[in-house]
Amino acid sequence: MTLVLIVALVTGAILFGIGVYGALSQTNLVMIMMGVELILAGALVNLVAFWRFLHPESYSGQMFALVVMTVMAVEMAVGFGVAIARFRARGSVEMEEAGDLKG
Repeated sequence: MTLVLIVALVTGAILFGIGVYGALSQTNLVMIMMGVELILAGALVNLVAFWRFLHPESYSGQMFALVVMTVMAVEMAVGFGVAIARFRARGSVEMEEAGDLKG
Protein backbone atom coordinates (compact mmCIF):
# COMPACT_ATOMS: atom_id res chain seq x y z
CA MET A 1 0.00 0.00 0.00
CA THR A 2 1.23 3.42 -0.81
CA LEU A 3 1.05 6.39 1.48
CA VAL A 4 -1.52 8.11 -0.75
CA LEU A 5 -3.88 5.13 -0.49
CA ILE A 6 -3.50 5.00 3.27
CA VAL A 7 -4.21 8.74 3.59
CA ALA A 8 -7.30 8.41 1.37
CA LEU A 9 -8.62 5.43 3.35
CA VAL A 10 -8.02 7.13 6.69
CA THR A 11 -9.72 10.29 5.43
CA GLY A 12 -12.71 8.25 4.26
CA ALA A 13 -12.88 6.42 7.58
CA ILE A 14 -12.75 9.70 9.52
CA LEU A 15 -15.55 11.18 7.39
CA PHE A 16 -17.58 8.01 7.86
CA GLY A 17 -17.05 8.05 11.64
CA ILE A 18 -17.97 11.72 11.98
CA GLY A 19 -21.07 11.08 9.89
CA VAL A 20 -22.17 8.13 12.02
CA TYR A 21 -21.69 10.16 15.19
CA GLY A 22 -23.55 13.12 13.70
CA ALA A 23 -26.45 11.03 12.42
CA LEU A 24 -26.91 9.14 15.69
CA SER A 25 -26.40 11.96 18.18
CA GLN A 26 -28.56 14.71 16.66
CA THR A 27 -32.27 15.31 17.04
CA ASN A 28 -32.62 17.91 14.28
CA LEU A 29 -33.65 16.45 10.92
CA VAL A 30 -31.30 18.69 8.94
CA MET A 31 -28.32 17.70 11.10
CA ILE A 32 -29.18 14.02 10.71
CA MET A 33 -29.25 14.46 6.94
CA MET A 34 -25.85 16.16 7.10
CA GLY A 35 -24.52 13.16 9.02
CA VAL A 36 -25.87 10.80 6.38
CA GLU A 37 -24.19 12.92 3.70
CA LEU A 38 -20.87 12.60 5.54
CA ILE A 39 -21.34 8.83 5.73
CA LEU A 40 -21.89 8.67 1.99
CA ALA A 41 -18.95 11.02 1.34
CA GLY A 42 -16.63 8.83 3.41
CA ALA A 43 -17.77 5.74 1.57
CA LEU A 44 -17.29 7.55 -1.74
CA VAL A 45 -13.73 8.58 -0.85
CA ASN A 46 -12.89 4.96 -0.02
CA LEU A 47 -14.57 3.74 -3.18
CA VAL A 48 -12.59 6.09 -5.40
CA ALA A 49 -9.35 5.29 -3.56
CA PHE A 50 -9.82 1.55 -4.03
CA TRP A 51 -10.79 2.04 -7.66
CA ARG A 52 -7.72 4.21 -8.33
CA PHE A 53 -5.26 1.74 -6.83
CA LEU A 54 -6.85 -1.56 -7.86
CA HIS A 55 -8.30 -0.97 -11.35
CA PRO A 56 -7.18 2.40 -12.72
CA GLU A 57 -7.68 1.30 -16.34
CA SER A 58 -11.45 0.89 -16.10
CA TYR A 59 -13.99 3.66 -15.66
CA SER A 60 -16.42 1.69 -13.49
CA GLY A 61 -15.20 3.39 -10.31
CA GLN A 62 -15.77 6.83 -11.77
CA MET A 63 -19.23 5.92 -13.02
CA PHE A 64 -20.20 4.46 -9.66
CA ALA A 65 -18.92 7.62 -7.94
CA LEU A 66 -21.13 9.74 -10.21
CA VAL A 67 -24.13 7.54 -9.39
CA VAL A 68 -23.44 7.88 -5.65
CA MET A 69 -23.13 11.68 -5.95
CA THR A 70 -26.44 11.77 -7.84
CA VAL A 71 -28.10 9.71 -5.12
CA MET A 72 -26.64 12.07 -2.50
CA ALA A 73 -28.11 15.09 -4.29
CA VAL A 74 -31.54 13.46 -4.66
CA GLU A 75 -31.51 12.38 -1.03
CA MET A 76 -30.77 15.92 0.13
CA ALA A 77 -33.47 17.41 -2.12
CA VAL A 78 -36.11 14.99 -0.82
CA GLY A 79 -34.91 15.35 2.77
CA PHE A 80 -35.03 19.13 2.67
CA GLY A 81 -38.49 18.95 1.12
CA VAL A 82 -39.65 16.77 4.00
CA ALA A 83 -37.98 19.10 6.51
CA ILE A 84 -39.66 22.18 5.01
CA ALA A 85 -43.06 20.46 4.97
CA ARG A 86 -42.59 19.32 8.56
CA PHE A 87 -41.56 22.82 9.65
CA ARG A 88 -44.59 24.37 7.96
CA ALA A 89 -46.96 21.84 9.52
CA ARG A 90 -45.49 21.60 13.03
CA GLY A 91 -43.15 24.57 13.41
CA SER A 92 -40.19 22.35 14.24
CA VAL A 93 -37.86 19.86 12.58
CA GLU A 94 -36.85 18.10 15.80
CA MET A 95 -37.07 14.32 15.54
CA GLU A 96 -38.26 13.91 19.13
CA GLU A 97 -41.66 15.16 18.04
CA ALA A 98 -41.82 12.97 14.93
CA GLY A 99 -43.51 10.13 16.80
CA ASP A 100 -46.81 11.97 17.00
CA LEU A 101 -47.46 12.05 13.27
CA LYS A 102 -51.09 11.85 12.28
CA GLY A 103 -52.49 10.80 8.92
